[in-house]
Amino acid sequence: MPDKNILIKYIFNGFLATAVHYLVLTFSLKVICLTSAALASVLASVIAITFSYIGNRFFVFRSVSDQILSQYVKFFLIYCLIAAIHGTVLFIMTDWLKYDYRIGFLIAVIIQVFLGYIGNKKLIF
Repeated sequence: MPDKNILIKYIFNGFLATAVHYLVLTFSLKVICLTSAALASVLASVIAITFSYIGNRFFVFRSVSDQILSQYVKFFLIYCLIAAIHGTVLFIMTDWLKYDYRIGFLIAVIIQVFLGYIGNKKLIF
């Protein structure tokens, strides 16, 4: 059972990172006019991953045991895999099945929350 305080912080940090992801995704689709939700999600993911790492390292898990660069590389690689899953969900839901991108985004975020927590707790921090 996860520590309640860590879980609350994780959810809060994830909410903020998800908001960053969503804002960059929406900006990419509506302002920059990218035609692929999957491509826009990849761009948004890179920015959100960095935001999420900073929050997880210094706020959620407060982990300073590893060097920041080596820890970030591990975090980034795991979240690249999660971002690929996220982009695949958006590709299937939006680009292929033609649902609104927000539906695919919500489904992808639910998957991301579970995978991210497990990866962070077991492999990174």
